[in-house]
Amino acid sequence: MTIRLKGMTWDHPRGYDPLAACSAQWQARTGVEIAWDRRSLQDFESFPVDELARNYDLIVIDHPHVGQVTREGCLRPFDDAAPASIERGSVGASYASYRWQGRVWALPIDAATQVLAWRQDRLGAAPRTWDEVMTLAKAGRVALPMRPPHSLMCLYTLTAQLGAPGAVEGPELFERDTASRACDYLRELTSHIDPRCFDEDPIAVYERMAQPDARIDCVPLVYGYVNYAWAGFRPVRIAFGDMPVFDGGAPAGSALGGTGIAVSARGAHQDEALAFALWVADEAAQRGPFASAGGQPGHAAAWEDDAVNAASGDFYRATRATLDGAWVRPRHDGYMAFQAAASQRLNLGLRAEDRASAIVDDLNRLFRESLGA
Repeated sequence: MTIRLKGMTWDHPRGYDPLAACSAQWQARTGVEIAWDRRSLQDFESFPVDELARNYDLIVIDHPHVGQVTREGCLRPFDDAAPASIERGSVGASYASYRWQGRVWALPIDAATQVLAWRQDRLGAAPRTWDEVMTLAKAGRVALPMRPPHSLMCLYTLTAQLGAPGAVEGPELFERDTASRACDYLRELTSHIDPRCFDEDPIAVYERMAQPDARIDCVPLVYGYVNYAWAGFRPVRIAFGDMPVFDGGAPAGSALGGTGIAVSARGAHQDEALAFALWVADEAAQRGPFASAGGQPGHAAAWEDDAVNAASGDFYRATRATLDGAWVRPRHDGYMAFQAAASQRLNLGLRAEDRASAIVDDLNRLFRESLGA
């Protein structure tokens, strides 16, 4: 009898195509069939994992959910099942971001963080400083995805760049003066940007940027999407680089993204689901069928591979320093509700011209409440 598994991922070629390709290979090897459903990026960032675990054997998640899923007990932890090669090959903190309370709840299959995207056909070089970015913004040549939760991710990255990354264990998430300075910078930057950015996620911005007549030459903070770096994926090929810096600093503190593959604790075929997850997260699949089918691997072997880089205009090498220096968001049970509320408060405050310190005070209050403080 054929074993059939159901998986849930997110609706973009980067999220679906590599899993479909790897599942086809897996079926040829093992006879286990995996059918993948897709949900929107917005759902991916907010939909309860517990509900998905009732209906799917394999679930692609992001790391801020791990505190909640630990309480709910809806995922099967990997613990010692994962070979050391997966942790050893992790890019930046991708593997560590799925470890919570001593257990590993997902394996990184996709590594991403906020980097810089730019139009190589229009700019002589990637902007390296925030001063250069602001000059381009004043000329109407910059976009920034600000749809929640991406506005909050931008604030996270800027505060870390300014030397005060968020205190994930609290009680105050943000250092008040530094975060106020970051809010003021974000307000000034967005004042020179098309207001539609407040309703756009990274995919929407990329789709606009990749059109020949787009007036977007630079997106200074956006989660990297390797597909847009491929020749022929869209009318215009987008280039990528490390995020801009203040005062000659290193590209450190970008808010880590990416995805991990998790196994439902409620499925009827958990061992079979676990076996696929272990294979798709390890080096052979990551640098092979996963990368070639449009994935953005989480394994360093793929990020360092010459062929993988050549296909993507050196996307991986050009952004590796930013990813290696990325910052891991809070992950406690209660964080997801905070992320949604904080993003909304930030956007309302920026657009209403609230004092930056008042915005930061509200964000810190919401964070204390999320901790139960």
